[in-house]
Amino acid sequence: MPRTSAEDVRALLREPLPAEGGRAEDLLRVVEEVVYRLSRHNAHPRFFGYVASPGSAAAAVGDLLAAGLNANVTSWRSAPAAAEMEHVVIDWLKEMIGFPRTAAGLLVSGGSMANFATLAAARSAADPEFGRDGGAGRGALRVYVSEETHFSHHKAARLLGIGSDNVTAIGTDAGFRVDVAEVERRIVADRAAGLRPMCIVGSAGTVNTGAVDDLAALADVAGRQGVWLHVDGAYGALAAMADSTRGLFEGMSRADSVSLDPHKWLYTSVGCGCVLYRDAAAARAAFSQDAEYTRVVGLSRDEAFAFWDYGPELSRPFRALPLWLHIKLYGARALADAIESNNDCARYLGELVERDEEFELLAPVCLSIFCFRFRPAGYSGDLDEFNERVLLEVQRGGSSYLSNARVRGRFALRGCVLNYRTTRADMERLLEDVREAGRRLLA
Repeated sequence: MPRTSAEDVRALLREPLPAEGGRAEDLLRVVEEVVYRLSRHNAHPRFFGYVASPGSAAAAVGDLLAAGLNANVTSWRSAPAAAEMEHVVIDWLKEMIGFPRTAAGLLVSGGSMANFATLAAARSAADPEFGRDGGAGRGALRVYVSEETHFSHHKAARLLGIGSDNVTAIGTDAGFRVDVAEVERRIVADRAAGLRPMCIVGSAGTVNTGAVDDLAALADVAGRQGVWLHVDGAYGALAAMADSTRGLFEGMSRADSVSLDPHKWLYTSVGCGCVLYRDAAAARAAFSQDAEYTRVVGLSRDEAFAFWDYGPELSRPFRALPLWLHIKLYGARALADAIESNNDCARYLGELVERDEEFELLAPVCLSIFCFRFRPAGYSGDLDEFNERVLLEVQRGGSSYLSNARVRGRFALRGCVLNYRTTRADMERLLEDVREAGRRLLA
């Protein structure tokens, strides 16, 4: 993490609008000396902040080639090869997580956009007229999420006119999995009160702790109650490829929709999310919009396909090429092995923490996310405030990078292993970096 300020960076870049073109060498020097030097480097094996992967050489080349072609992948007629390549990689993603082969999907900018799209499809399925009249006089639509769910669901509900107040957060068990029985109780109570239960959101890897909800039980509830089940797997669903964690995702194949982020646990470039729909017609009902300037003339069947009928975007970059190159070059087995290794590193960190009296594990390690804190012997001060200072000290130190979380009201040093370069030795070094930071503060 560079030691700088917004004003310092701005001063290096600020200049009047250039009236004449510059020299390529000078511009690339700015990229090297300013942009690269003053960026946070997510590709480092001890970058454990947030949910950030390192990218890959294949994906970087794919980005360059896609940008050179500059295709606008709105429909088949706009970019036949790009459209078919996207269908191919969507089929691969479905296979990776065990989703039905008959399902539909498309690539989007990331998990937040995928969650937005699926909530729009769920809204359309629950009330086809909502987009025209706002559901006036028919009772509020309700969405049920875990208290650990990603904030994008609340934001999507607000933007879609459902209202964030109609997103009901349900408590979790000791493993931070949603209370399935309480989900069903709330659905029954809301329906009795004249409200309209619309969607259950299950988590396939929460951002805070990496918890995976009981997706099979949620699918049972959704079936009994006649509501849409969406699985937010933006972070964790692709861990279904790994042998040690595949069983956690039983029931995901029964969901009405799933969100994925290849730019997380497939290690591709940022800007590549995915949304999968069990029923393509449900998505089309939500997003299809006729206009003469987009009407397909002279084509039918597959050649008349348009991505804008299944998601919110019209203009779309060629996201499939970097992903296709990445999967083709490295192969599914190597990607699964890397995910397995990431999980192993996180579990190892958890074991080290539990064996060390100066550290405290704050949540079970389910996938590759870990939450802990430094608790030096004899310290009687505010551990939350102390660990906030430890976090900043570690981030500024440059050897390891952690982010933060709030776990059952306690401040946590939170990390996510999402790099195929990371080893167990990096986990040992991380704990020493934290210990040294804490001791410097105590001194």
